[in-house]
Parts: sequence; structure tokens; C-alpha cells
Amino acid sequence: MSTPERIAQFEKMASADPTNEMAHFSLGNAYLQSGRHGEAATSLERVIALSPGMSKAYQLCGQAMIGAGWTDKAVDVLNRGFQAAAERGDRMVEQAIGQLLVSLGRTPPTIERATQAAAETLRATGTFVCGRTGRAGSKLPSAPMRGVIGEWIFANISAETWKEWIGQGTKVINEMRLDFSRERDQEIYDQQMREYLGLDDELVASLRAAAAPPATPPSHAS
Repeated sequence: MSTPERIAQFEKMASADPTNEMAHFSLGNAYLQSGRHGEAATSLERVIALSPGMSKAYQLCGQAMIGAGWTDKAVDVLNRGFQAAAERGDRMVEQAIGQLLVSLGRTPPTIERATQAAAETLRATGTFVCGRTGRAGSKLPSAPMRGVIGEWIFANISAETWKEWIGQGTKVINEMRLDFSRERDQEIYDQQMREYLGLDDELVASLRAAAAPPATPPSHAS
């Protein structure tokens, strides 16, 4: 599916359900990839309003605002996103937001890590803490799919959040008219799932690289 087609689909989804944060997130991300920075920022601001803990939305929104030349607004969004990412323990996003702030000549904020410390305390007692929400939850009984993605979900995502994704995934299937007999449609669904759960492309690449078998050194004939 081309980027213009994706944008049209996500515009339709966001219009059909204005409270669907993933539709707005995907739309904002598609706008950003197309260089439509102002529209991307507006969509991603909507995501932040709907889901204030979604740290990746702050990062992309800040990028979009920088691209649109809205420096002051970008600094405000990035500072809030830095705090949100730190509270969730989302180190990759926290670092990315920090780098964006530095690129603007700003120092990342000093943050209180009480929420993160509370999550670590819960983990220390054996309570499962969801990596997406930062809240206590139930552990999935098993990995929901094969491979490193399924293993990561099992280790990091609560059963409650996974159930929420199943509901969101049903919307994706229906509103985008996905047909899993087509490989492209399966890829669209998987991408939506990863975005919802906070699995960005960099993390997916690192998981797959870690799981790849070591390269076999070439043999030398005697």
C-alpha cells in the first residue's frame, strides 16, 4: 500500500472514530513520513490528548513540530514526552527525545522518577508491570505468536493491554478491510500491532538481530 493510500485509509479511520488514538497515531506517522509536518503534529497532538502515556507520540509530535518550524511548541511537547517516557521506563524513546531537545539547544529536564521507582518496586515483589502502560497487570499465559516478537510481547505486555489490542485490531481489520490471505494486509496488521504495543522498527531490528544465529566463519581448505 502506497503512502497516499495509507493516509487515505487512516484519515477514514480517524474520521469514523475520533477517539481511536491508534488511527490518529498511524495518520500522524504517515503524514510525518510524507513531509506534511503541520498535519502530522496536529494528529499526534490528538493522540497525546487521548493517551497521555503514549511516549512515542510525543517523540514523533516533537519531530513534526520541528519540521513545521514550531520550535517553542516542540520544546513543550518534548519536555512532557521525556517525563512520560521516563515514567514508563521507555529508555529508547527517552533517549530519542533527549537528542531532539539537544538539537534545539535545550537541556533535557531533570525528572522525578517516583513513578518508575514504584513500577520497579512492584516488579521486585513479583507483580507483573505492563511495558506499554507502566501499570500492574496480569501476565499472558503464553506468547501470543511465534518468534521474537511473540516472546517480547509475553515478557513485556500485560494480558489486559493485549486484550485492548485485540479490540483495536478488530477495528483495523474492519475499517481497512484487511484480507489475511494477502501478505500485504497481514503486514499492515502486524505494523499496527507493533505501533500499538510500542514496538518501533529499531527495537524490532535489535530483537531480530539478537535472535539471529551467529555467522559461520568460512572454512579454509588445507
